[in-house]
Amino acid sequence: MVKIGNVDLGEFPLLLAPMEDVSDPPFRALCKQEGADMMYTEFISVEGLIRDATKSVEKLDIYPYERPIGIQIFGAEIASMMKACEIVEAANPEVLDINYGCPVKKVVSKFCGAGILQDIDRMVELTKIVVDSTSLPVTVKTRLGWNEDTIKIQEVAERLQDVGIKALSIHGRTRKQMYKGEADWSEMALIKQNPRIKIPIFGNGDIDSPQKAKLYREKYGVDGIMIGRASIGYPWIFREIKHYFATGEILAPPTIQERVAAAKQHLTFSLEWKGPVIGVVEMRRHYTNYFKGYRGVKHYRSKLVATMDPKELFNILDEIEHVYANEPSLV
Repeated sequence: MVKIGNVDLGEFPLLLAPMEDVSDPPFRALCKQEGADMMYTEFISVEGLIRDATKSVEKLDIYPYERPIGIQIFGAEIASMMKACEIVEAANPEVLDINYGCPVKKVVSKFCGAGILQDIDRMVELTKIVVDSTSLPVTVKTRLGWNEDTIKIQEVAERLQDVGIKALSIHGRTRKQMYKGEADWSEMALIKQNPRIKIPIFGNGDIDSPQKAKLYREKYGVDGIMIGRASIGYPWIFREIKHYFATGEILAPPTIQERVAAAKQHLTFSLEWKGPVIGVVEMRRHYTNYFKGYRGVKHYRSKLVATMDPKELFNILDEIEHVYANEPSLV
């Protein structure tokens, strides 16, 4: 069984990756229903938290059905990280996660996220401060290195374990790669072969099918898989992987009725949680994947991303269900 501290995640957990403007409560609800074993919030700025910024504070929202869940923070200042630990602990998640992997320029430029990969000593120091500042199990999500010439993830894994983290998630790209090229999981396999490493190692990057999940599980020996982009608008990826692990069979894709029901549930919760403007706008990135593979559906996707009227959105979703009721996806 895989554990993060005292949190039991089962034999081989599937984790929902923290994704900005994606892994919010409305989307997490769907992923949990479809089999995600553990989920993380969107990453939260510690500077925003300690200043009580609305956008940061609302990301602390946790619903009972989501557990176990981790709250992910990012920052670079020791005092701010310590204060943020108190705020996160009060929200009562199962895990506190530190983001050392975000490659976005506005984050990296502040020495946050993947920016800290330029100074491993600082990374270790900051992690120890967080571990010492909370009673929650602390985990870390990071990348292989800053660029191909500074890949020190073997050293990072040992040193972070030594200062007390309870699990490490690794995205198989450097910061320089951003999300381009193929993720390299070979370093994760080497970490798993290191007899000093006792904490769970979760692999992240390019898992977009049950077959690939099984191949990578067996080839690289990780303790679990973290899924990000492949889940956007397609929360069924979790159930499909679990079914394949259990039976060796490819599960039939979701029907148009399931897809429309999921989109409606997602939209309803998004409107409730974010309001009528942001709730509509932030749903738009999901529609493409909800209805991917249906002939001529681009016409309806264009309508879905063009209107701000919730009632009209639900009417369009009804129309999609009616039009494609008897037509299988081409994917």
